[in-house]
Amino acid sequence: MITTDFVPGSPCWLDLGVPDLDAAAAFYGAVFGWRTASMDPGSGADGEGDYRMLQLDGRTVGALGKLTEEGARPAWMVYFSTPAIEETVTAAERAGGTVRTPASEVAEEGRFAQLTDPQGAQFAVWQPGSYPGLQAVDGPGSLGWVELYTTDSAAAQRFYGEVFGWTGQDMELPGQSGTYTMVTPKGQPPERMFGGVMAVPGMFASGGARPYWHPVFGSADCDATVALVRESGGAVSMGPEDAEGVGRLAVCTDPDGAELVVLTPAPR
Repeated sequence: MITTDFVPGSPCWLDLGVPDLDAAAAFYGAVFGWRTASMDPGSGADGEGDYRMLQLDGRTVGALGKLTEEGARPAWMVYFSTPAIEETVTAAERAGGTVRTPASEVAEEGRFAQLTDPQGAQFAVWQPGSYPGLQAVDGPGSLGWVELYTTDSAAAQRFYGEVFGWTGQDMELPGQSGTYTMVTPKGQPPERMFGGVMAVPGMFASGGARPYWHPVFGSADCDATVALVRESGGAVSMGPEDAEGVGRLAVCTDPDGAELVVLTPAPR
């Protein structure tokens, strides 16, 4: 589970890079009921700026930003908490990762860096100052899990283990369809598992896509949320379907092609 007491190596923030903030805000507002608030009011032509907080019932669940990297595609970016950003960036480089954006200040709120793992998946790290991260998690309309689809699960686990100290627990998928590894922050108990790593090399065999992280958002009714995704211009690539012990889920894409999963968890 993801919580808001962000221990080192746990997901603490996520944002979505898109070409049109108004269109993305409208889509996610229709699907999850999110509203937007700018970090920098009045900085944009629409008076809402180029980086907008996404809020549910007044609590922040993520953010929207303009795509800034050349050739970047719309996608969700997952940030992991670190108490020492330079040490984390150095560890990532030593383990074979690359730095896309070096450690940078966000006023007194904190510092961030954007990185790429050796298989090509992009992620970011956040060293909190006055702003720890997400204000609502693990419920309907908020982040409850993160997943890495990669070409080489063992290599990815070695990398993130060296950078964050994560530990993994393997689970064989039904029908001999592969192994799913659930990951936990360093030194934390199993109930603090926050995500999974899975090798899907066939997905990237053509070279047209690279490994990536995607978010899993909670829903009180997966089927109803998926209907809203379709009605609002998104698409569904898998589901809704039931996963034993997990819940009812669907893999979706927003109108810009950014992937997300919708999950109604099984009763605990």
